[in-house]
Amino acid sequence: MSDWSGRRVLVTGGAGFLGSSVVRRLREVGCPDPFVPLHRDYDLVEMEAVRRLYRDARPDLVLHLAARVGGIGANRANPGSFFYENLMMGVQLMEGARQAGVGKFVALGTICAYPKFTPVPFREEDLWNGYPEETNAPYGLAKKMLLVQSQAYRAQYGFRSIVLFPVNLYGPGDNSDPERSHVIPALIRKCAEALREGREEIEVWGDGTASREFLFVEDAAVGICAAAERYDGAEPVNLGSGQEVSIRDLIGMIARLTGFRGRVRWDASRPNGQPRRCLDVSRAEQLFGFRAATTLEDGLRRTVEWYRDRMPA
Repeated sequence: MSDWSGRRVLVTGGAGFLGSSVVRRLREVGCPDPFVPLHRDYDLVEMEAVRRLYRDARPDLVLHLAARVGGIGANRANPGSFFYENLMMGVQLMEGARQAGVGKFVALGTICAYPKFTPVPFREEDLWNGYPEETNAPYGLAKKMLLVQSQAYRAQYGFRSIVLFPVNLYGPGDNSDPERSHVIPALIRKCAEALREGREEIEVWGDGTASREFLFVEDAAVGICAAAERYDGAEPVNLGSGQEVSIRDLIGMIARLTGFRGRVRWDASRPNGQPRRCLDVSRAEQLFGFRAATTLEDGLRRTVEWYRDRMPA
C-alpha cells in the first residue's frame, strides 16, 4: 500500500477530531479523496445505513474511527448509550465490510479497555487480565469487542482486520465542552476562562494523583496510516507516546502555558478514574515503525495557542 493514489479509503468519524487529522494525513501520503460519511447521511448504528454506505463508497480500506466518546462525567451519565452505540457501530461496520469484500479493516479500540489495575506500562498481553475502571467500563468493553470480532473473523473467514489501542488523544480541534470534553481541553478551558474573568481559583476533579499518557492527534494520524500500510496481524497494538504524567503535573504545565497563576482546588469527592495509564509502545515501533514525534510540552503549547485564537472576546 505504499502507493495510496489508487486506494478507495473510507474513514468513519472522518469529520471529527481524530478523523480530520487522519484525512489530512491520507491526503499528504497521496490518497486524494477519502470517503467521509456524515451522521446525517449514515447512522452507523443501523445496519441498513451501513450496507448503503458500503454500496456508495465501495472501499478497499476502512479506517473505523467513529465513536461516541467523552470524559469521566459523560461516561458516568451515558453508560448505556456509550456501550450500545459503540458496540453496534463496530460490529456492523466490520460485518458489512466482510460481506462487501473490503480488502482491509482498521479499527480503533481505546485505552479504557485495559483492566483498572493493569501493571505499568500497559502491555497488549494484559488486555484480558481484569475488569476496566468502572466509570468508563461500558465504553471500554464495547470497543474491546472489536478485537474479539477481528480475531474471530480472521480465523474463520481470513478477513484482514487489525485493532489499535490508542491512549488519550489531544491537540488543536479537540472538544472543550465542559460536559463532554476529555481532561486536556477541559483544563485548558478552565485556566483560560479563569484568566479572562479574573478568577484566582479553578476546581479540578480528583486529587491529582492519577496519571495519564497523552498522544498528540497528528502523531496518532501518522501511526494509524502507518499501521494501515504496514501491519496485517491478529494481535492488538498500542498507540502512544510512552510518557506518563500525573494530573497534578499536567495542570501545572497547562497553567504555565495559559498564564494562569491562581490556585487549584482539588475536589476529592469526584473520581480520579483509572489510577495510572502508560503504555508499552514497543510493538508499534517493531511492527510498523511508529514512534510519537511530539513532546507533551510542544503539543500542549500548540493546543493552548489554538484554543486561545478561538476564545470569545
